Amino acid sequence: MAKKLESLQEIKSATTTKAEAPVTRKANKDKLGRSYATGKRKDAVARVWIMPGKGNITVNDKNIDTYFARPVLKMIINQPFEITNRVNEFDVVCTVKGGGLSGQAGAIKHGISKALNEYEPELRSVLKQAGFLTRDDRVVERKKYGKAKARRSYQFSKR
Repeated sequence: MAKKLESLQEIKSATTTKAEAPVTRKANKDKLGRSYATGKRKDAVARVWIMPGKGNITVNDKNIDTYFARPVLKMIINQPFEITNRVNEFDVVCTVKGGGLSGQAGAIKHGISKALNEYEPELRSVLKQAGFLTRDDRVVERKKYGKAKARRSYQFSKR
């Protein structure tokens, strides 16, 4: 019994020394100096590549201004760069499928955040605190049988 306690104490001391050491992550880049990530939001899936550049964002082979006409959606996409002080330092090329424009913008934002984390791992704490690395898992609730919509009942008729 005493041996087990000693070994458990040894394990605890070994894990505390490991936890105290800072974790150093290595940047994950391909041969062309790009980082890749997949972002998701609602039904939209975005494949995102970031590379050093002048801040050009291309979505499905179109400029961001033509693809997302609303300024709010462009602001959502640029949030990861603003919070990490990397505005106009990276070019973004992404393909996005599914969902509507709002979901696609959220998916691109999620993908950019994950790709930034792959490119510069020291930005992880800033992105994590802002909640950009967490996938927003809210989706539309399915329609149930016997209901007009997901929860709305048909109108009751007394007579």
